[in-house]
Amino acid sequence: MEITETQYQQIEHCLPRQRGNVSHSNLQVLNAILYVAEHGCKWRGLPKRFGNWHTIYTRMNRWAKSGVLSHVFGQLQHQQIIRIRIETVSLDSTSIKVHPDGTGALKKTAPNPSENLEVDGPPKFIWLPQIPEQP
Repeated sequence: MEITETQYQQIEHCLPRQRGNVSHSNLQVLNAILYVAEHGCKWRGLPKRFGNWHTIYTRMNRWAKSGVLSHVFGQLQHQQIIRIRIETVSLDSTSIKVHPDGTGALKKTAPNPSENLEVDGPPKFIWLPQIPEQP
């Protein structure tokens, strides 16, 4: 799913003008973004023919934050150059066991017995053997 130079000229007005000494053209970056969107690969897995993956990722990130990328994808579909539907899916296969104190469960507290055992009564969960008094 790559766009040609003539297709690029239809949406060129949506992309910012390149300034200074840039190593990748906007067309090359756009084709790299489309490659990642189509294949679902990591940025580091981008083929060498697109150039340095980090440079492409940085420009894509800047375009996404400024709203350029959504406008470009809208124009690509409006001009019927490509038909894409981008969805975000996140899967996590990590399982981490959490201590019960970390889950928000009620914590067990130590009993606070008073000096007077008659007021507290016998211990509720502990059985204490009673030794009869010897006269």
